[in-house]
Amino acid sequence: MTYSNETSPSGELEHKLAIKAQRLDDAIEVASSSPSFSRLTKMPRLIESIRQVLMLEGGCAVVEARARSIEQTGIFEGSDWADPQILIPSLTRLSLRSPYSDTVVIEALSELRLLAVAKGGYEHPRMSAEQAHHYLAQVLAINLELLFGTPSEAEREQQGRLATISRAVIRHLANRIGYEHIIDRLIDEIWRIVNQRPIQVTDVRQMITQIAICRNNPDIDLGGSGQGADRLISSLFGPTQACREDPGVGVYLERIQAMDQAALQSEATGCARAMHDTGLVSPYHAALVQYLREQSPSLLSEALGLSSTGRDCLLCYQDLVHALIQQGIFPETCQGLYGLALMLERGIMYQPPVAPALWRQVQLPLSANARERIRLAFGDTPEPRAWLIQGVLSMLGQPLGVGQGNNPTCQSARALSMWAYNDPDYLLQMVAWAARDDEIIMHFEGEPVSSRNSASGVAAEITLDLDPVSLLVVPHLDRIYAEMGRMCIGREGDPHRWVNPEFHGWWSGRGFSINVDVATGNLLDLERFLQHFYITYHPYYNGNQPLIHPQPAGIAVTDSAARFIGWHALTILRVSLDQQDRMRVYFFNPNNDSGQNWGDDIVVSTSGNGERFGEASLPFEQFASRLYIFHFDPLERGNPDAVPAEDIARITDMVYRSWGADRVPAEGLQADSGPV
Repeated sequence: MTYSNETSPSGELEHKLAIKAQRLDDAIEVASSSPSFSRLTKMPRLIESIRQVLMLEGGCAVVEARARSIEQTGIFEGSDWADPQILIPSLTRLSLRSPYSDTVVIEALSELRLLAVAKGGYEHPRMSAEQAHHYLAQVLAINLELLFGTPSEAEREQQGRLATISRAVIRHLANRIGYEHIIDRLIDEIWRIVNQRPIQVTDVRQMITQIAICRNNPDIDLGGSGQGADRLISSLFGPTQACREDPGVGVYLERIQAMDQAALQSEATGCARAMHDTGLVSPYHAALVQYLREQSPSLLSEALGLSSTGRDCLLCYQDLVHALIQQGIFPETCQGLYGLALMLERGIMYQPPVAPALWRQVQLPLSANARERIRLAFGDTPEPRAWLIQGVLSMLGQPLGVGQGNNPTCQSARALSMWAYNDPDYLLQMVAWAARDDEIIMHFEGEPVSSRNSASGVAAEITLDLDPVSLLVVPHLDRIYAEMGRMCIGREGDPHRWVNPEFHGWWSGRGFSINVDVATGNLLDLERFLQHFYITYHPYYNGNQPLIHPQPAGIAVTDSAARFIGWHALTILRVSLDQQDRMRVYFFNPNNDSGQNWGDDIVVSTSGNGERFGEASLPFEQFASRLYIFHFDPLERGNPDAVPAEDIARITDMVYRSWGADRVPAEGLQADSGPV
């Protein structure tokens, strides 16, 4: 689809925003002109008009410009927001995450009102510009996570699309107030995110760009802050001596064309060091690799930072690697280089089907629907096939970096990660079907299930905030997953028992254990469930058998107050001792950012406790306290009585202090732990 200037997406958005802004003006006028005794009845319309504006890009600026006139309608009267000088910044964490639309809108309006005060556009009778500025700086620091990524499970379940308003307001505040006031916390947050090595790093790159702008702006005094940003900024804008001042790709190419072999090697080493240090790739790195491919291919291993394993794989499949670089690596798709390097290090190309499947990927024709979807998400440059190759390289190199975006599609994201981790040629087949044929066919107990013929999936709409592979494949998987669930209607128990092994792969255990009665939601034989989990996964009680294949599992997600949020899919990867000799479960969480506070002192770790890139971990007991579903091999049996009763008692207490607080144990029922 092509757009004329009159009907471009940006023009259409501006037109829609103008209409909503006019409706807001009308609502303000009606409320302002109403008698005081009837003004309260006009507020629902006004609040709804504000909500509709805030849901659109650019809406925050529209509301900020009208902050004085909106407040003068009396919209804050009778609430704490009427006295901004008494507001407490820490409480904005609750109100911006509220499931109630009015609360979120009023809080957002309050912040935008104070922003107008801080910027001098509104002289408020109860708050000075300096006070408003200080308050908003604290709000930014306290709500820092809203600047990054996409909503968590808690936000998605509790707020839905309201989370868009909360995040838009915080981003608007950061852009208007300035990042220099929170720069050190921003840097810490960026390092926390990149240490997880996500595939999608658009938000991180934007934050680093903002930090670089702040540092180079003579009007911004960072004081002593921002000193830890050098490695992050240089990784994107100046990874080597020849591009240290960020001269632009064109100038950089001229410089490297004049270099001798020693200088080129130094450039290659510098780019590789920056890439592996941060997990971020500079556009200069892509330009260098394309040049080396043509002029000095012997330096490609240096530019990718490969060990002996990766070098051997590169030499064995040199023509294929060159083709992948030629077709898929450009300054815009530079992040694929990190995926390529890690894919070579994994050695998966030695598996007989993988290299032929990658050759198919290089030449894969994309359907019109696939091309349009990629263009909508990533733009016209380079062509969609290049973006898809970059996505394939990233997913095969970083199988634990897959994220579900702002979608309730954790099952599909988990499947992609599991296939990339455990069955890469199957993943490549899925990509080919989705991108070329606009259809994926899987089988459920021998019956074909087509994504084209299936009804709607779990998600009403799949957003575009995904990596290129997920962007094309997840809509198909989501429909198939939902269809498999529908095929289980009428069966007793949880449908995951049958769906997970068919959907994820043969290695998913056919044994199934659940501690919740599906019909009532009450807890079901919790002690037996926990004993069974111990003898299946804990090395001390399963004969010291390491986990061979990643296994799907389900957890009861809780918020920082240990309140139940919903059910969530993840993958158990391994169970082993950490540096403190504490047994931990290492798992993959598809929710974009694994570092979460689940309440009751359970904080998920993503680094510092033996985690590999992309893994999350918890001590065994803490993980078990949030687990509600797991799979196992029914032929491998242990002794439940060997598990210490005090361990089970501690975990049981944690369950009842959190998501199991109001789930009365089901009487006379036992958890189904038998084979399928």
